[in-house]
Amino acid sequence: MTYFASIVGLLKTLLIIILVYLGVKSLARLFAPFLLRFVAKKAEQRFGGNFQTNDYSQKSSVKEGETVIDKMPNPQKKSNDTVGEYIEYEEVD
Repeated sequence: MTYFASIVGLLKTLLIIILVYLGVKSLARLFAPFLLRFVAKKAEQRFGGNFQTNDYSQKSSVKEGETVIDKMPNPQKKSNDTVGEYIEYEEVD
């Protein structure tokens, strides 16, 4: 048995493809906000535990506008002058 392509069969196939595409597109518009909210909530649960340390509780006790210094610089830092020597050079054309 041999099947031949017909214009009607081609149009039915194209119509089905277009209707499926439009259906998926409209369903995606409806369910995308719920899906994104679900993914964001899962990411917050996964990564949120790492950021809930006591640093947050310390920063909440600081009043707005105050300056907080977490680490003081080391005042005993000295420079080493014997690292190298300065060499003068001139460009040659």
